[in-house]
Amino acid sequence: MRRSKKKLSNKKARTLIAKMNPRSPISEQYRTIRTNLQFASVDQELRTMMVTSAGPAEGKSLTVSNLAVTFAQQDKKVLLVDADMRKPTLHYTFRLDNSRGLSSVLIGDKLMHDVVQQSDLDNLNLMSSGPIPPNPSELLGSRAMENFLQAAKQSYDVVIFDTAPVLAVTDGQILSNICDGVLLVTRSKQTEIDAGKKAVDLLHQVNANVLGAVLNDVEQKKSNYYYYYGS
Repeated sequence: MRRSKKKLSNKKARTLIAKMNPRSPISEQYRTIRTNLQFASVDQELRTMMVTSAGPAEGKSLTVSNLAVTFAQQDKKVLLVDADMRKPTLHYTFRLDNSRGLSSVLIGDKLMHDVVQQSDLDNLNLMSSGPIPPNPSELLGSRAMENFLQAAKQSYDVVIFDTAPVLAVTDGQILSNICDGVLLVTRSKQTEIDAGKKAVDLLHQVNANVLGAVLNDVEQKKSNYYYYYGS
């Protein structure tokens, strides 16, 4: 049984290219996203941000993890939070203990400093989802969530949330109300145009500040100019 669990964890573990190969063209793209986000929020400092997608399997969790790495590499103190309390993945990506996390804080079982875990990268701290609750939407819209976010802002320069897909549940809409901005991740040849538009409309309906969208998994030709910059 133990061997099976270990194989499962290894299978779901992701490689963070922004950390493992920061000079690669793909890592440079993540840094470009970071820079564009900072320019998009020029009138207001970007302290809290959520990353979501229209549907599942569009690359939002891998995108948000690499993006958090690039903010930490900019010498900002970053807290990356797995707020997808339905299908969490952060603990697989960073190989974390998920017996406690965001849900533990929101139900009052733990304090923030009890569940924050240090990554092996300077300036990047992590909070997994914790045990999956029966009422994720209610927890994200609670006063406890607002209190947690205020406390996190006192300790970190940037707080980034990975949330459930917008078209699947209301979690992302709820959380977007208390975040400075929202980044929508789409996937080439998978995200339907109507689905992407509907996701943006749902976010606008709750007055979310949609900073932009990322088109993920685009085929790169060798003639692309990004190959000019190093190997």
